[in-house]
Amino acid sequence: MATGSDRLAGAGLVAFSTALFLYYTVWVICLPFIDSDHAIHSFFLPREYAVLLPLLAGLVLLLLIGVFVTYIMWKSRTPKNKSQ
Repeated sequence: MATGSDRLAGAGLVAFSTALFLYYTVWVICLPFIDSDHAIHSFFLPREYAVLLPLLAGLVLLLLIGVFVTYIMWKSRTPKNKSQ
């Protein structure tokens, strides 16, 4: 069973993910239909970052997966017998 701190951490992650999803959705889907001089544009980064940030996050994720797989493979290798 999950403890109180586990539930709190899970709820925090869900809240953060929901907020990030809503921010990105408004930024990418809704913002292009709002006039560029509207005050809401000051809360969002320039549109170029809407492509660059997920691309960078994906590259970092792939890098971390590659490092993890390399570490596991390196650790589980069997040493060769030098006497033969």
